[in-house]
Amino acid sequence: MRLAVLACLLAIGALFCSAPAASAGTRVVVKTRTYDITGTTGLALMEAMNRKGPKHGFMTHAIAQTGYTVDWDLDAGQDNGVCRLRRANGTLNLFYTFPHVASTTTPALRQRWTRFFAGVRAHEETHGRIAREMMRATERSISGLRVADDRSCYKTRREAQRRIRATYAAYEAKQIAFDAREHRDGGHVEHLVAALIKP
Repeated sequence: MRLAVLACLLAIGALFCSAPAASAGTRVVVKTRTYDITGTTGLALMEAMNRKGPKHGFMTHAIAQTGYTVDWDLDAGQDNGVCRLRRANGTLNLFYTFPHVASTTTPALRQRWTRFFAGVRAHEETHGRIAREMMRATERSISGLRVADDRSCYKTRREAQRRIRATYAAYEAKQIAFDAREHRDGGHVEHLVAALIKP
C-alpha cells in the first residue's frame, strides 16, 4: 500500500503600493476542511483515505494536507534619493484538510482512530508552525530596508523581493526536511499507520 500523507503548497505574491503608511505585521488566516471516510476496520479506513484524500501528485492521495499562500503588502517611499521600506504587511493563508470518520466504529477502533488522528493533526500543525515562522523571518529580513540612490525605489523593491524569495526557499527546505524525517522507514508516520491498521 503506497501512502501519501502530506503536500505543502506555496504561492508567492508581493505587492508594492503607495498607500498611506500603516502598522507593520503579519496576519494568519486558517481554514480547515474535512472529507468523509467510512470503514469498520483500521485497514478499511486507510484504504478510504487512499481513495478519497486530497490529491498528492498525479496518481496518489494524501491522508491530510497543509497548503498555504502568502501575500505581502509593501509600501516604499524615497526621501532625498534614499528609498525606505515603510510598511511590510504579510498575510499567510493556511489551509488544512483532514479525514473525518462518518461511519459507526467499535470503541476499540475509535480509540485507535483518536490516537492516529492526533498524530496526523500534530504533523500538519507542525507544517503550519514552520509557515508561521517563515512569515516572521521574512518580516525581519525586509523591515527597515533602505537603499541609497534609488529615487524610483526600483532597487528597493527588487531587493525586498530577493529577500522574500530567499527566506521562502530556506523555510521550504525546512518543510521538506521535516517530511523526510516523519516519512522515513520506521518513522513517525509508519508507526501511526501500523497502530491504526493492527488487527
